[in-house]
Amino acid sequence: MRDHSEQLEFMEIDMSEDTETASIEIPDRSSVMNQNRHRHMQQGAVLSSEKRFVEEAERLTAMTGEEVSPVPFMSYWPTYGVMNDAQLKWYLYWRTEARQGRYLDVDLSYLFVHIYELINGIGWKSAEEGYNQLKQLWLNYGERLPQLHVYMQEWMVDYTLVHELHSCLPEVMMLSGGYLPAPLMDRELKRILQENPAELTLDMLRRYYDYDVTLNTFYRDGGKEMLERYIPKVMAVADSYLKRTHGTGLLPELGPDAEQTVERTLFHKAVYDESIYGRSVSFTYFPIGMQAEFVQRLTRIYRCTENKLRERLGFRGRLRGKMLEPELARVIERYVDKAYAFEQEEAVTAPVIHIDASKLASLQKDSEYVRQALTIDENGQSPADTAVFSPLERSQSNVTCGHNVEEKDEHEEPALVDSIREECVPAEVKLQWDEAAAADVQEEWYEFAERLESRHVSAIYALLGDHPDDELMRLAEETGTMPALLLDEINNAAVETIGDLLIDGDRISPDYIDIFEHVKR
Repeated sequence: MRDHSEQLEFMEIDMSEDTETASIEIPDRSSVMNQNRHRHMQQGAVLSSEKRFVEEAERLTAMTGEEVSPVPFMSYWPTYGVMNDAQLKWYLYWRTEARQGRYLDVDLSYLFVHIYELINGIGWKSAEEGYNQLKQLWLNYGERLPQLHVYMQEWMVDYTLVHELHSCLPEVMMLSGGYLPAPLMDRELKRILQENPAELTLDMLRRYYDYDVTLNTFYRDGGKEMLERYIPKVMAVADSYLKRTHGTGLLPELGPDAEQTVERTLFHKAVYDESIYGRSVSFTYFPIGMQAEFVQRLTRIYRCTENKLRERLGFRGRLRGKMLEPELARVIERYVDKAYAFEQEEAVTAPVIHIDASKLASLQKDSEYVRQALTIDENGQSPADTAVFSPLERSQSNVTCGHNVEEKDEHEEPALVDSIREECVPAEVKLQWDEAAAADVQEEWYEFAERLESRHVSAIYALLGDHPDDELMRLAEETGTMPALLLDEINNAAVETIGDLLIDGDRISPDYIDIFEHVKR
């Protein structure tokens, strides 16, 4: 059996205390890489080790492997050239399985070889396909092989930059637990603050606080989950408030001269042929993380939020330090009070749903009649016309949305069915204001209205009526949901646009009822 492993050279070492070689560190991957390059240059090799790897990868890319027993493999610089026959057979079998979504246990060195292939453009037809393959390897082996995490969080960033998959950066950040290189994190934070501050996450913001929030007792003793839920919404509330009162949100004002350019080395410590995508990639960003005032404000918002949550949960002790300006602090505390009370009320009053099996069977049968009545075959006939029903069943099946399907001309059937379908689809309802009041309505209310679906607008109409509880219940039944869920969805849209809860309990907040006095019905 042939063995492609490089010859190991041994030497005797005097382990006495006075020798300079008493301790020898295992070389890291970079030093081994440089040694290999130097050796190939001395041997007069025409191709670098990276180019030879890419050539071999292209030759093996379509090759599959039959099932064989696993063979251990560990190498600081894993390539095909250091595999023996048994290892190469196992690698090809494992790769075949992985490409089909079956992620068998494997040594890290085998996994690196497959990652190197994808990094160098081998094994995929589109950049998105390559990204998804890398992501699945990370997801399926990250817990089994924790060392993988350190490399993948950097290589996946490089991959998205090289192939301009900018929309994938948020996902890479999520997979890495909120990590991105500082310049990219600044760029991503700027984008989110400009587009939708509610998309911020606690993991992302942690890098901008001026102390490690994970070390405090509240965070460690159960507060983390609540902070993850409340902090993004609080940031949206604070951003909206600052825009209304100061003209600018959380994002600091930076002039064009503040923009910086950074050059990033690609696929550091990987077997990567620089002739494919280049040695590095450059991009521009605004260093908002270096703005002291911005960092202090984010930290104080966090401190204010946590202190309010501590109060609501009866947690002893409060975070100390400089606090927010009183007006903004009151807005945040008021929001947390309302949101927390709403959560508690929803948890207590959530109804228990019981399903009547007999009524369900009857509804399914009626639905089948309606479906058949609306179905037209190639001969222009409905299955309901030819099926053998009892007189009562035929009568029921032919009545749909207030139309009697039997009373029709056979040549008019398609048009009639189209008419039935159109009347079955509810008309879209929009939230609009009378022309006289429209000029006084602030822009964020129009954005709020755009985010509402028809059922949400109808729920607001119900709250403005004389019998809101009855109307809400009727609407919930018609739309297959619950009143509390409808109101919660409206509040979510309100937080992301106007920066506050619109519904207080089960009614429109008195602070905003005037806005709806001139709403068109």
